[in-house]
Amino acid sequence: MRHDRKTTFIVRMWALRNVFLLWLVRPKIVEVNERRCEMIVPLNWRTRRRDIHAMYLGTLCMGADIAGGLIAFQIMMQSKEKLSFVFKDIRGEFLKRAEDDVHFLCEDGAIIQEMVARARQSGERAETTVRVVARVPKKLGDEPVALFELTLSVKKR
Repeated sequence: MRHDRKTTFIVRMWALRNVFLLWLVRPKIVEVNERRCEMIVPLNWRTRRRDIHAMYLGTLCMGADIAGGLIAFQIMMQSKEKLSFVFKDIRGEFLKRAEDDVHFLCEDGAIIQEMVARARQSGERAETTVRVVARVPKKLGDEPVALFELTLSVKKR
């Protein structure tokens, strides 16, 4: 699957400066816009547990974090308004082993846009739950290997 080289480069350079572990994971952004984000975390020697040949739990959570936050990050960068966002919590349901490259998909762009607009207008912190699905298409097709719910919190600085 092709990926967006420019956005991938931007995310990796940001990670190199801010979250070195994310840079080591080497995510590839397939698509990011105001509606959805799809990204891939490759299964390799850095992301794989050697004893079971499946992706680390922490790496899966990192992928969900990126897929869920990149839409908000892009919206805030385009608005040029000083906003900050964090994830308050994460809940994951791990269904199967991730034994190949994992595709993370978040299609909650509309609710993220609404939440960012609420934070801008009110000046108060706004929160929403963002859902991310992790799949391994090469091995399992559309069947999810993990489901995540993250509480995204945005506030005007």
